Amino acid sequence: MKWLVRILFILVAAFGLVIGALLLMPGDKLGAILAEQVRAQTGRELTLSGDVRLSFWPVLGMETGPVTFGNASWAGPQPMLSANSLAVGVDASALLAGDLRIKRVLAEDPVLRLELSEGRGNWELTVAQSGATVPANEAGTPPATEQGAITLDRLELTNARLIYVENGEIKMDFANVDLAARWPEIDAPMEMQASMSVPGGSADVDLTIPDLPAFASGVVTPLELTMTAPGGDISFSGRVNIAGEMDGKTRIKTSSTEQMLTAFGQGGVSVPYGLGQVANVSSQMTYTKDGRISLRGMSAVLDNNRFDGEADIDISDPPQLTARLNGGDLDLSQIAGTEATSTSTGGGSSAAAPVSEGWSNDPIDASALSLANGNIRLQANSIAVPGMTFGASDLTMSLDRSRAVLKMHPATLFSGQLNGQVVANNRNGLSVGGDLTATGINIQQALSTLGGIERLSGTGSGSLKFLGVGQTENQIMNSLSGSGSLDVESGVISGIDLDRLMGRGNVSGGTTVFNSLTASFTMDGGNLTNEDLLMTLKNYRADGKGRVGLGARDIDYLFTPVALRANSGEGIAVPVRIVGPWSDPSIRPDLTKVIEAAAEGKVKELEQDAKDKVLKKVGDELDTTITDSDQIEDALKSKLEKEAKKGLLKLFGGD
Repeated sequence: MKWLVRILFILVAAFGLVIGALLLMPGDKLGAILAEQVRAQTGRELTLSGDVRLSFWPVLGMETGPVTFGNASWAGPQPMLSANSLAVGVDASALLAGDLRIKRVLAEDPVLRLELSEGRGNWELTVAQSGATVPANEAGTPPATEQGAITLDRLELTNARLIYVENGEIKMDFANVDLAARWPEIDAPMEMQASMSVPGGSADVDLTIPDLPAFASGVVTPLELTMTAPGGDISFSGRVNIAGEMDGKTRIKTSSTEQMLTAFGQGGVSVPYGLGQVANVSSQMTYTKDGRISLRGMSAVLDNNRFDGEADIDISDPPQLTARLNGGDLDLSQIAGTEATSTSTGGGSSAAAPVSEGWSNDPIDASALSLANGNIRLQANSIAVPGMTFGASDLTMSLDRSRAVLKMHPATLFSGQLNGQVVANNRNGLSVGGDLTATGINIQQALSTLGGIERLSGTGSGSLKFLGVGQTENQIMNSLSGSGSLDVESGVISGIDLDRLMGRGNVSGGTTVFNSLTASFTMDGGNLTNEDLLMTLKNYRADGKGRVGLGARDIDYLFTPVALRANSGEGIAVPVRIVGPWSDPSIRPDLTKVIEAAAEGKVKELEQDAKDKVLKKVGDELDTTITDSDQIEDALKSKLEKEAKKGLLKLFGGD
């Protein structure tokens, strides 16, 4: 018994001496011992600066000054973790029971660099092996070892920088982050809160992982996340894995989309009204580690517009977008900073500026064409855009390196149908062009909206190819080139009364109703030229040719109506010259032709009267009826023969 007491006394004394030695050991020596142990257990270098202080009960802990923890050998020279100070403590009694209950991990100004490459994470720590061979079990694998429970009571990172690198490319880099986390029990959820400074305020994140062990082992597990930032918030409820892949219900709600974009480093992006200055978007989202986002069952309320559909996004530079959307009555009239003055469904609204003001010289900002590439299909009941309103339409927008192609199959505009495409190209300066065919178009709506021309109305069809180049509306309109045709079945021209014109030469006031109108035209340098206009009416025909200044907004046109029943059915033409600005052109008849036609008719009438009198006189003298000058010679011969016969009879004594 005495020897047993002595042995216990010696063991206690030895343990006390060891503890005392550790407590009295200089910080650098203690740090060297800890670094050697960490290297032996993880294969990583641990560098401690300053004094190292230890505590043993009830918390086995360590506090140190500046510290760095090395990275994996394949991940590069930057340390995985560095901090100005570090404090770590574990529950000593739990540790004796084989469990690791981390009481605290506190770090000031830490930089945490997480890297993932070819499925390996630098946070995966490999235990260094000794030269001895680890025995294998019957299946040829190392025997399993029992591992105690690991829990975390308190983790705090103050003024941290978090860097995430995937396959050598930095995916996330956040500075000025305060982070707190807790995982108090093995079967309890891991809860984390983070806050970081962003332009305009701070972004706050709340994250919950119900099954942290499963998540850490690579199993797909549930996750709840909410983020609040200046201008809006984001929420996610679904499943994730350790590679960052996600699948779940996602919602983005903004009170100021521009402010939220600025907070996430996209300052200077202007969001037009109608495309989500205020937004509420929800969808079933799937994100894969190769940077692809899939949105299904999407509902988006952007300002006063609502879209439903689906989309696929490839996160690249620029993003690649494919979407199929359905909308009701969409108002995009302010996407260019202007608002249409009316929105008659299926027709065209009046031009935003009075005709007399001319085309705008304000620079056109087409930079939005470079924000993404992709293909968007949109079907809507109506779409109001600057200056006009489409009715029910099926449109496809293709974007490729600052070039947009809008295909209509079909689109409803000006109460008719449009098929074809319109192109806007901003690769080397802005140009716009198109190749369109139209049927059932309300001509007055179209001309009024596109050119401020109000005098012609009717329903027609036609075709148009055009190209314009310039950075302003004025430059584009003055550079227009192309060709087209127009075919109007019936209609009205206001301001011209052909009956009054043909009767008294007065063209002021009144209207002219026509049965058909056809024309073809070419465009060059902002001028439209037409040589073959033909208009048919009940008693008239009208021809036209001339120039319409699309850029200068003026006209110089000769319109020639012909009264088909006048002049004994040969017709009388009364040319009308239309000259001046679109807003107030001068319309004047050319009466010279009328006078010349009337004079010519009178001369012909006098000639015919004299001719008739001569023929009658000659006929009386020759005692016959003569209706044509060609009959005079025959009648004269007949008269001479009769007179000769009478003379011969008298000569020979006959009667």
